Order: sequence, then structure tokens, then C-alpha cells
Amino acid sequence: MKDNKLGFWSIVLLGINSIIGSGIFLLPNKAYSLVGPGSIVVIIFDMILVLSIALCFAEASGMFKKNGGPYVYAKEAFGEFVGFEVGFMKWAIAIIAWAAMASAFVQALGRIFPVAQDPTIKNIIIIAMIASLGVVNILGVSLSKVLNNVITLGKLIPLFLFIAVGIFFINGDNFVPMFPTGHSGEINFAAASLLMFYAFTGFESIAVAAEDMENPEKNIPRATILVMLIVSLIYILILVSSIGIMGSDLALSSAPLADAAGRVMGKFGVALISAGTLISIGGINIAASFITPRSGVALAEDGILPKKIAENGRFGTPTYAILITVVLAILIAISGSFSKLAAISVISRFVQYLPTCLAIPVLRKKRPDLVRTFKVPFGPVIPIFAIIVSCWLLYNSDMEKILIGLGGLVLGVPIYFFMKKYSK
Repeated sequence: MKDNKLGFWSIVLLGINSIIGSGIFLLPNKAYSLVGPGSIVVIIFDMILVLSIALCFAEASGMFKKNGGPYVYAKEAFGEFVGFEVGFMKWAIAIIAWAAMASAFVQALGRIFPVAQDPTIKNIIIIAMIASLGVVNILGVSLSKVLNNVITLGKLIPLFLFIAVGIFFINGDNFVPMFPTGHSGEINFAAASLLMFYAFTGFESIAVAAEDMENPEKNIPRATILVMLIVSLIYILILVSSIGIMGSDLALSSAPLADAAGRVMGKFGVALISAGTLISIGGINIAASFITPRSGVALAEDGILPKKIAENGRFGTPTYAILITVVLAILIAISGSFSKLAAISVISRFVQYLPTCLAIPVLRKKRPDLVRTFKVPFGPVIPIFAIIVSCWLLYNSDMEKILIGLGGLVLGVPIYFFMKKYSK
């Protein structure tokens, strides 16, 4: 039924909720320590790159209305094996990322309520949170939609208040020089770009649950572009305000937004941003709980994973996919072994970004029959730009992180061939 699907503005809020998490609350200080006030240039650079990638996702999503997102685009353009590798990595990294966000929520909670820092209490909270979100998802899309919309608005209000008040306390001297001595150079800029890029990740998940959305071919492309413009504007204003208020002290802060808010709004500001951080990380957990199981559904629908995973339960939701996702997320979250994988999740996500960008010119030539509700302008220029810049970022990254981040591709090979044999 139409009422049980996500409308255009619910898709927009889901997209915002999928992107704005812990990154923008906790990363400005690290970016500033690398390039100083030049981190504003870095975030604009990331905005241009992410918008380029998002435009490719918008065109690709306009051609298909089934679950899977990047998996579907890679499969249609490059075949089943490449599609599986992309889809497998998408589901695996999404589960790890959800586990990381669940742990991050409890750690943030522990700063307010120290009892949550106790390992046993921490694990109980993690299990309860992930399991309860799984139950909400099993009960139906309508409940998830309402919860997602409320939480998204709740996380945006503190950010808007911080921006509205903070712009009146900006000190222009804090932006000079833009790139202080020792903070310039290609390596520093690339490292800061990759770091701040993390704050933008999540937009690729908008199309994963396409079958649970109204008119996905038209709504997803429009929502993707609008979401990226809104998020980019919020990020730039937050970073400008933080640097303008804190100056060089920003590099020394462990909670940059909370400290900046405290300088202009006192204890109320600290409490406001602390609450916003909890709501934000809680919100991205909600978005992850809804989107992550659908990555497995897409693979199962095509017979690459057992068909049972794609079956809907009595409430019209993929019960088995949700249960598998919940169990794995809990095991990873309470094991503590996910911390390093979470740190290299940005690199892993390029497994979805690069094939999708490459798929645009390929599908234009291979499948001109597909109806496109949106088309990336300027021919192949934008997809090629996104590919080149993404490869440059990876080239300037730490080799160990690259090997670990892309190592899941190797793990996916035997699983793919086993499932092919199992399916037959």
C-alpha cells in the first residue's frame, strides 16, 4: 500500500539521517590539525566530489526501482560477479558501520552517564538498542518512517541553533593564514579530504531500499541531489562557525562543536550539542537498521544468496534479512574487533562509488533502452572527474588501510562461487 512506503520528503529525511552522524560533530578538530583554516577548502573540495558521485547515483537510481542500489547498477553494467562483489561489500560494510555507530552511541552516552562506560552495561545497552531497532523494522515500514522523520528533525535543530548563534561570534582573524606553515602540501590536503569525506558517507544508501519508496525512479534522483546540497551547506556553515569561534584551539578539542557552543552559549550550548550528538548518532543507527538488511535482500532476490533471506514476514518486511543483520551487528559491536574496520570504512565505500560512476557511461552505451528520469549533465565529464579524484584520494591513503578496506573483495570470491553451485 502507498501509505506503507516512503514519500519524497521521508526519503529526503532518510538521506539526511543516513549522512549526518558522528562525523561532523567529532572530525573538524582533526581536519583543522592537518590543514588549519584550509579545512574549509577541504570540505568544499569534498562537497564537489561527493556531489559528482551523487549525480552518478541519481542517474543510476532513475533507471531501476528494485532494492540494492550500487549492487544493481554494477550488476547491470558489468555482470553478476562484479555486482555480487559490490553488493557483498555493501552489506558487510553496512553491518560493521552499524555496529560501530551502536558502540559510538554508548560511548557518547557514557560521557553523560558514566555508568554506561562499564563493559557489561555497555554491552547490554548495545544489544538492547540493536535488537529493539530490529523489532521496529520487522513491525513495518510505517513505524520506521515515523521514527526516522522525528529523529532527523531532532538532530537538525541543535545544528541549526549552533549555526544561527555561532555566526555572530565569528572572528575573521581566525582564518588567517588559510594554510599555516607546516599545514600545507598534497599529503596533508589528501589526508584531510579523506578524513572529512567520512562525514559525507551514507548517501549511497538512499537507493538501497527502493522498493519501500513511492515512485523511486523519480523520487530517489531528486531526493539524492537535494540531500547532498542541504548536507553540504550545513557542513560548511558548521565548520566556518567552529573555526571562527575557536581558532587554533579547535585542533586541541576532543569535542569541537560542543566546546564552540560552550563559548557562545555557555553550559546550555554544551548540553544542546551533547544532546544533538546523541540524537544524531542514535538517528544514524535508525537509518542503518532500516537500510542495511535491504542490501542482503537484493542479493537474495537474484539468487546469489539463499532466497529465504529475501522473504517478507507477516508485516511485509524482510524478517530473515533483518534478523541476520541484527545478530551480526550485535556480535561485531560487543566484540570490539570492529574498531579498525570502522576506521577504514571510507575506503571500503569506494567499492560502491567507483563502479557506480563507471556504470554511467557503460549503461548509456549498453542499455540505451532504459528510461532515465535524470541524466548527469556534460556527458561523461562528471563521472570521469569523480573516478579520477576518488583514485587520487585512494592513492594518497595509507596502504595498510587500502588492503584491509578492499580485502573483503577477496573474501567474497569463494562465497560467490559456492552460492552459484548451491543455487544450481
